[in-house]
Amino acid sequence: MVMFQTTEMIYPHKLRRLYWPFLALAEVCREIVGTVAGSFDVEGKRYTIPSFVFRDPATILRPIRLGLFALLHGDEPAGALGLERLLSSLSNDPGPARGYELACYPLCNPTGYEDGTRHNRAGFDLDREFWRGSALPEIKIIEDELRDRQFDGIITLHVDATCDDRQGCAQSQVLNARMPAPDRCTSSRALPRDQEKFMEGFSTGNMPAEKRCPGVLGPPPGQNPRPFELVLKTFATGSMSQQVEAISCALCSILADYRGCVAQRNNL
Repeated sequence: MVMFQTTEMIYPHKLRRLYWPFLALAEVCREIVGTVAGSFDVEGKRYTIPSFVFRDPATILRPIRLGLFALLHGDEPAGALGLERLLSSLSNDPGPARGYELACYPLCNPTGYEDGTRHNRAGFDLDREFWRGSALPEIKIIEDELRDRQFDGIITLHVDATCDDRQGCAQSQVLNARMPAPDRCTSSRALPRDQEKFMEGFSTGNMPAEKRCPGVLGPPPGQNPRPFELVLKTFATGSMSQQVEAISCALCSILADYRGCVAQRNNL
């Protein structure tokens, strides 16, 4: 059951266009459940941060729970469209998500997306505000989701105007050994490979948590075991279709590689 009943009345056209494909998928695919993570008011208008959860119907034991977050920066729609492409593909063939529960958050910064800006309407870069006592409603909603769901892995989707390829950085030595960066996966067929393999001054290998920018989206302090964290970026100079295809392919490869990591660990 989809828990969106007044979307068309509440949202202006730009936001409705982003929501509608996700709502349509939730209507026709029983494995996808659309819910409202939280809502807040700005200038007399109600904004919602939605969550669309795909759960493998064949999974009997506890699934691997991944959180996928897009549009933390309101001018980076490719991440949301990549999640839509992923869920659409899984609605036809759930095989790549076997054993997973994927909680997708396609619109973490609705006012920024509506305005076409990196920051939210209050002027904050949301990806610098997590776990710092922020009173921003978007941050509180997402922190509650991170705290309640206790993800096994967190993937944040971004678009970078300064890089030349899709890039990634995993905060896990096990993951780095198995899947060092998304530019080594099948997304290379959609975008050329970046030989530099750097992101915001860090190698696309292991990025120690203490060297990250303060306030980036991550698990609650003290979560144990700590989930793997992956920041996946695609370059803004590519066409939107290239960016979306790269993100979708990279996510499918990540699902396959992490499942392999888990299977390898269980056989140790």
